Amino acid sequence: MKPTLFLLAAGMGSRYGGLKQLDGLGPNGETIMDYSIFDAIRGGFGKLVFVIRKDFENDFRNKIISKYENHIPVELVFQSIDDLPAGFTCPEGRTKPWGTNHAVLMGKDVIKEPFAVINADDFYGRDSFAVLGKALSEMDGKKNDYCMVGYRVGNTLSESGSVARGICGTNEGGYLTTVVERTEIMRVNGPVCYKDEKGEWVAIEDNTPVSMNMWGFTPDYFKYSEDYFVEFLKENRENLKAEYYIPLMVNKLINDGTARVKVLDTTAKWFGVTYAADRQSVVDKIQALVDAGEYPAKLF
Repeated sequence: MKPTLFLLAAGMGSRYGGLKQLDGLGPNGETIMDYSIFDAIRGGFGKLVFVIRKDFENDFRNKIISKYENHIPVELVFQSIDDLPAGFTCPEGRTKPWGTNHAVLMGKDVIKEPFAVINADDFYGRDSFAVLGKALSEMDGKKNDYCMVGYRVGNTLSESGSVARGICGTNEGGYLTTVVERTEIMRVNGPVCYKDEKGEWVAIEDNTPVSMNMWGFTPDYFKYSEDYFVEFLKENRENLKAEYYIPLMVNKLINDGTARVKVLDTTAKWFGVTYAADRQSVVDKIQALVDAGEYPAKLF
């Protein structure tokens, strides 16, 4: 049994213009996603599932899937704001997708094995796929026992400004207890700091784990997500901006004592194009990894 990699590719980059999933950043025009898929294949993953918007299908098949389908099986699923449980309709005026956990739900008919969830436009690094692939390969047949990759916060910062990160609390066994979203994190005179509710900087250790939306689940997660989405919709029917995020679901399962989530440490450095100004530094970082022999110059 090989785990599946589920890539969330339905969002457009809001802060960085254009379809950043398709921006060529590697020496031969490779996208960030190409590196994730290359790392996933060598980390033991056996199938790719992409969730995208339906209106993007032709572009996606021609530019993206054609690259991978000779290397690994690929499936496409679609996220739409009208894809709601029986009895619900999309509120008038809503244009925003329903969030990352709604996107995850779109995979329920095609994913029957342990699976990883990642953002399509973030660079996660080789080690994270090796660590997550190993954990998932040991989860076959299990239920209520999930995992996530906890990046060391110092390995996830941007040179162009502050970043938002979910800071993870863990218990003695290394299981997740809380994820607290901090919207302003950066180095302040050396140490990594976040701005608290009072607007004051609070220093944290460089290796504090943060969530970069890299999760490991088994298929039982879909049923929980379906059931809780109904509750979410009842509570947020009138809120045109409310989003059903993965951490909302995970926090509920942990707080109810239904499931536990192991936080896996990785030495990988995460990077992404949060700001347009980050683009060149990402190109340089990828080139440095190619020069160091981490990746071949041409991936696919």
